[in-house]
Amino acid sequence: MKQLFIFNDAPYGSERTYNGLRLAGSLAKREGEQVRVFLMGDSALCAKSQQKVPQGYYKVEDMLGMVTRRDGEVGVCGTCMDARGMAETELSEGTHRGTMDELTTWTQWADKVIVF
Repeated sequence: MKQLFIFNDAPYGSERTYNGLRLAGSLAKREGEQVRVFLMGDSALCAKSQQKVPQGYYKVEDMLGMVTRRDGEVGVCGTCMDARGMAETELSEGTHRGTMDELTTWTQWADKVIVF
């Protein structure tokens, strides 16, 4: 099954993004599942490389890696990146600058769209 996850919330401060990425990572491990993640709004910061968090605290960048290492794709809204002063060089490995056109195509591709 083809799953598209759309995130809107910041990487830290609430558990919405954390829990959504837990689900995306778990699905990506399953046979026959295809997972794509699109980060919009404040969630664009989830893809910022070299995040530093307190020891023992989850790291959203690593959670995205669990998806991309299993052939999942992670797109980051380019307009949202620009609004937050993020350059493409700051994106974590396996993620890419995305567009609304890409999100539209991914939405048509997906059997399920899950929004966090």
